[in-house]
Amino acid sequence: MNLTHLDEKNKPKMVDVSNKDETVRIAIASGIIEVGKIAFDAVIANETKKGPVLQTAVIAAIMGAKRTSDLIPMCHPLMLTSVKTDIEELSDISSFRLTVTAKLKGRTGVEMEALTGVSVGLLTIYDMLKAIDKSMVIRDIQLEHKEGGKSGDFNRQ
Repeated sequence: MNLTHLDEKNKPKMVDVSNKDETVRIAIASGIIEVGKIAFDAVIANETKKGPVLQTAVIAAIMGAKRTSDLIPMCHPLMLTSVKTDIEELSDISSFRLTVTAKLKGRTGVEMEALTGVSVGLLTIYDMLKAIDKSMVIRDIQLEHKEGGKSGDFNRQ
């Protein structure tokens, strides 16, 4: 198997994308944070000591997507053209689903940016609610969709 992040001497390397064509690339990722009912109700009522949880999580998700190459060693710094977020309230299970869509026109995909955005956004919710609920669970962080690039499109079934 030829691993793209290792050179011929088995040393780590960043993939050279200079010969790839620039195309529009989009990735959508999502994840869920399960919180207790008291914490869920506090978020919905905007009655937490640390401020507006969901709005802060949205900002954190965008910042996380933008800073992915600072966190994941082999990721290229990318000029994202758009980062969109959506937070769905799942009241029946006292949870929030965060979805991040990252987009650019470039030579490499944006899957890691979407996934990092989701991770940082959900961790922000955790941080803002940990005084209320230490039993929270972050789960199901996953790529939902990607398009563009040599490997083609992907849709989670």
